[in-house]
Amino acid sequence: MKKLLLLSLFALCANAADYEVLDENIRNPKQTDLNGFKNTPMQPAPNEKWHVHDPDRTQPPVAEAKYDGKELAMPSDGTMLFDGSNLDNFKNKKWKLVDGAMQVARKGGSQVSKEKYGDIHLHVEWMVPQGMKGWHQQQGNSGVFLMGRYEVQVLNCWANRTYPDGMTGAIYAQQPPKFNVCRKPGEWNSYDIYFKAPVFEGKELKSPAYITVIFNGVKIHDNYEIKGSTHYRKIASYSAHGAKDHFKLQNHGNPNMFRNIWVAPLKMKLGK
Repeated sequence: MKKLLLLSLFALCANAADYEVLDENIRNPKQTDLNGFKNTPMQPAPNEKWHVHDPDRTQPPVAEAKYDGKELAMPSDGTMLFDGSNLDNFKNKKWKLVDGAMQVARKGGSQVSKEKYGDIHLHVEWMVPQGMKGWHQQQGNSGVFLMGRYEVQVLNCWANRTYPDGMTGAIYAQQPPKFNVCRKPGEWNSYDIYFKAPVFEGKELKSPAYITVIFNGVKIHDNYEIKGSTHYRKIASYSAHGAKDHFKLQNHGNPNMFRNIWVAPLKMKLGK
């Protein structure tokens, strides 16, 4: 069995060569099949050899999380949206407060921020409960939707595989993460999402959205050009919208938990 190589500058490293990675079967020896689709459209360049949700697309290497599950401090210029005490900064009051976190209300719809945001640094910590039944997309499926449209997938892929453009940390239906750095179900995970909003002039796209994602202390997307809004089994596409919009935490019928949600000004340079 191979061991993982610890990195001292984890947030700056995003190349498979930086890791001695685990065989993908070690964490999930009981799973024998892999879901996905071969009858969906082909991805645009540079991924044109893969279908949307292609099960044969290369699985990212497994790497060790650099996050210990403790709540991460907000920067001095940040704004706390959820500290576990109330849902004042969110629209959906059906979600439950449980032990300093908010829990998805299965029949209560998705959670939506009251404020609208454009360029943003969004921090979200989340947990998939232990004991979820089944494989693939059944393992705590949810997502963080920037501007209500551009999804970073939430899922348990610690002992679970699925089509790579729908796994944990994927820009859903577009781009897999560079690494699988999931922690176990029942343990907290951390997203730091740096997002530059698209720019429209009328109905014309002038500049696409860009995103960098730090997942459990490891960079899994680095200034990725988002190809458009999230669509299941379809190619991403843009439709004109305002400069700011609400972000959403998806209700996909799973009792996931979210905590320590804050925003800060986008200081990272994104785009071309």
